[in-house]
Amino acid sequence: MKKILFAASECVPFMKTGGLHDVVGALPKEFDKNEWDVRVVLPNYRGIPDKFRNEFHYVTHYYMGTGPYVPSAHVGVMEYEYNGITYYFIDNLDYFGGDKPYSDMRWDVEKFIFFSKAVLSILPVVNFKPDLIHC
Repeated sequence: MKKILFAASECVPFMKTGGLHDVVGALPKEFDKNEWDVRVVLPNYRGIPDKFRNEFHYVTHYYMGTGPYVPSAHVGVMEYEYNGITYYFIDNLDYFGGDKPYSDMRWDVEKFIFFSKAVLSILPVVNFKPDLIHC
C-alpha cells in the first residue's frame, strides 16, 4: 500500500480562507482506500470549530528546537478521523493560537517554518512513513 501525507495550512471543514482549503479537503478522499493510505496534517488553530476540536484525540507532545532564536518549542500532536481520513493537528499556542491562519507576513514565515519542521518530526511519533509528502 502506498502512503501519502498532505501537509497544508488549511483544509475544509476545519479551517478555510481561500481555494487551498477546498483542494486539501477534497483530494485525499478521492484515493482508493484499498491502494492508498492518505493522511493530512494541519496546524491546530484555535479557530477550528469546537464540534471537531472536541473530538480530537491527544497523541503526545514534546519539545523541538527551531533554530538559534527558539531553542525549544512545544509540539502537541492531536489525531482525528473524519470521512475515513486520518488528520493530525500540530498544536502550539504561540504559533497557532489565533482564529485565522494568516496575519503578518513576517510572523507567518516563522510560523510556517515551525509547522514544516514539526510535520517531519511527528512522522516517527505517529508511525507513518509516507512515500510522498504533498505540501
